[in-house]
Amino acid sequence: MTRIIGGHAGGRRLQTQRGSHTRPSSDRVREALFSTIESWCGSLSGLRFLDLYAGSGAVGLEAWSRGAGVVTLVEQDRRASALIRDNARAVGFRTPQVLTASVALTLRRPPAAPYDLAFLDPPYPLDTDSVDSDLQALADHGWLVPGALVAVERSSRSTAPSFPTGFSELREKQYGETTLWYGHAASSSDAAAAAD
Repeated sequence: MTRIIGGHAGGRRLQTQRGSHTRPSSDRVREALFSTIESWCGSLSGLRFLDLYAGSGAVGLEAWSRGAGVVTLVEQDRRASALIRDNARAVGFRTPQVLTASVALTLRRPPAAPYDLAFLDPPYPLDTDSVDSDLQALADHGWLVPGALVAVERSSRSTAPSFPTGFSELREKQYGETTLWYGHAASSSDAAAAAD
């Protein structure tokens, strides 16, 4: 069973797809992720949160429950996108931004406004080069505010993602078969120094 862990929708259950199409982040991993996020920003209140490879929507909906002002969820699978919308309605989130599209194609266009936080949970079989390309596209196409926090969830057996030039890698933390990698996008001062 997958559920919202914290915030005003805490305890509400979420549906997940049967089979191996999606792999929801475990409660333990989500709790660790949001503990790290909240120690970084204090509160998600009003922040913009981007959930890539959203699956059931559990991470993006958790961010909304904890106060994120804008949550955008990107999921290529049409059934999973419909499930995200159903889960959003079930927890009281009436206006989720769910994009039914591939992450790679989505990130080629600039967003309406940049995000404070981005979470990537690509399918474990997706190769590391593709994940690195996603991270580069986040940086190149204006998806992130200066200093944004980016988290990547992968199999512990995967090669570590390569954060783009200008990012600072914060840490990695393993939870059994899952590892979370964290990095900060370049800050305004980093970008100015690189331009000199």
